[in-house]
Amino acid sequence: QVQLVESGGGLVQPGGSLNLSCVGSGFIFKDRVMAWHHQAPGQERELVALIMNHGQVTHYSDSVKGRFTISRDNTMNTVYLQMNNLTPQDTGVYVCNAMPSLWGQGTQVTVSS
Repeated sequence: QVQLVESGGGLVQPGGSLNLSCVGSGFIFKDRVMAWHHQAPGQERELVALIMNHGQVTHYSDSVKGRFTISRDNTMNTVYLQMNNLTPQDTGVYVCNAMPSLWGQGTQVTVSS
C-alpha cells in the first residue's frame, strides 16, 4: 500500500519545539523529493520545507527559515521536521508530501499558552 503516515504533532506553548515524522511505504522513498506543507486554519496550504533525494539540498519558506529543519533517513523511509521557537502562527495541519503528488493525512500542531 502506497502511503505516508505523519506523527509527532500536538499542543505546545509558544517558544516550544516539536519534531514531526513521516514514514513512507509502498514506493521507492529515496527516489522522491520530500516536503512538508502547512495548512493554517482558513488558509491555503503552504510549502514550508523541502529536501532533495539524498538530503544534499533543502529549501525553507521565509516564515520558518532559521527555526525549522527538515531532514531524512532513507534507510528508515522517514522524513523529519524539527520545529523550534514555535509561535501561534505555526498552528495548523502539517502534511507530508512525496513530490509531486503523494500526500499524507497530516498531523495537527497547536501552539498556544
